Amino acid sequence: MKKEFRVKKNKEFQDAFKKGKSFANRQFVVYSLTKSSQEHFRIGLSVSKKLGNAVKRNQIKRYIRQVFHELDGELKNEFDYIIIARKPVAEMDYHEVKKSLIHVLKLSKVLDRSFNGNNAKNI
Repeated sequence: MKKEFRVKKNKEFQDAFKKGKSFANRQFVVYSLTKSSQEHFRIGLSVSKKLGNAVKRNQIKRYIRQVFHELDGELKNEFDYIIIARKPVAEMDYHEVKKSLIHVLKLSKVLDRSFNGNNAKNI
């Protein structure tokens, strides 16, 4: 992910929490906030220290970024997405993370319901 596609500032996170809509499953909470002036979506990640050491947390963040990279053409561009990883993610591999994220993004209606995962870029 390029830096301009990431949410970094605390104020931007707080805006998404206060004004955005949240959707969740057992593994992730996703906040989505509409930003009509944006050309490309942005993501912000939150992975708690409760999930593991720095190596594990960074691995989880890499997995999430890769899923969003693969879903690039499928997601609505005028949104900021804040993803909060929950405890079960620590024991999941990449494919399980991808399946779970696709599920919660379909719930939030930012991903086409007919999307089955085979349409994503294979890099």
